[in-house]
Amino acid sequence: FTNHLAAKLALQFVPDGTGDLQTTFGPEDIFHYMYAIFYAPTYRERYAEFLKIDFPRLPLTSNLELFRVLCAHGKRLVELHLLEKVARGTTGFQGQGEYAVEKIEYVPKPNQPEMGCVWINTTQYFEDVPAEIWAFHIGGYQVCQKWLKDRKGRALALADLRDYQKIISALSETITLMQHIDAAIDEHGGWPIA
Repeated sequence: FTNHLAAKLALQFVPDGTGDLQTTFGPEDIFHYMYAIFYAPTYRERYAEFLKIDFPRLPLTSNLELFRVLCAHGKRLVELHLLEKVARGTTGFQGQGEYAVEKIEYVPKPNQPEMGCVWINTTQYFEDVPAEIWAFHIGGYQVCQKWLKDRKGRALALADLRDYQKIISALSETITLMQHIDAAIDEHGGWPIA
């Protein structure tokens, strides 16, 4: 596999870490490339039926510039999903209470339906959560809802509140990066990748 990809890209494979993407590439570069491809909305649409019945297939490119761009986008997605480098979001937390996750409900703002509040009980909520982020799925899970459901019956600590706010911020940037990935693929010839 690495020999085949090295020949396609005219780069040398280094067995550890990342390469310079000028003359070398490494296993982390391949992982970042894969991560970007699998987050491309057009990949998910184009191969939706196949993805339901089998493991995803990784199309390999011989376009070095596309490989570099997708590696960069994939690396950023990984950082976001590990919550390593997440920009501070604008979602706040309001209300008095014990921070107990009892009933999870998303309520759109009446005057701004693209934004809403995520209630965790009858008195406390996360505010300014975009509807697009609340509805965002990874695999079969609605991320923001699942995270809270996994904590149902517990009180959230301050670190938990911050983590949830980071997740919302990370998903916001994820949605943007997914659009950039599709745009990069389109700019370099579109699907199927060659």
